[in-house]
Amino acid sequence: MTITMYGIPNCDTIKKARVWLDGHKVGYAFHDYRASGIEPDRLQGWIEKLGWEVLLNKASTTFRELPDDKKQGIDAKKAKALMLASPTMIKRPVLEAGDRLLVGFKPDIYERELG
Repeated sequence: MTITMYGIPNCDTIKKARVWLDGHKVGYAFHDYRASGIEPDRLQGWIEKLGWEVLLNKASTTFRELPDDKKQGIDAKKAKALMLASPTMIKRPVLEAGDRLLVGFKPDIYERELG
């Protein structure tokens, strides 16, 4: 199974997830949002599978720094546009593992899904 981790390298949650994966000898490729962005079709697939509410990180610095008018009335279309413009607004990490998507890092979920 091919596993890809999406995120930014300096994120603390990404670092924890990488330590877990490395410690459990789970191979993965890393996709850096800052360096490579995110493909619109891939993000759309994630939104369809999980919902934009799961993916949009309203606690991120990038989101919090948006003007209030951009934070109001968010729907799937607006959320997708925000995440494409600033992929750092996507919760981290997103792990694609075969047909599964894992968002965030919880060791027990990684153990169950990847262990």
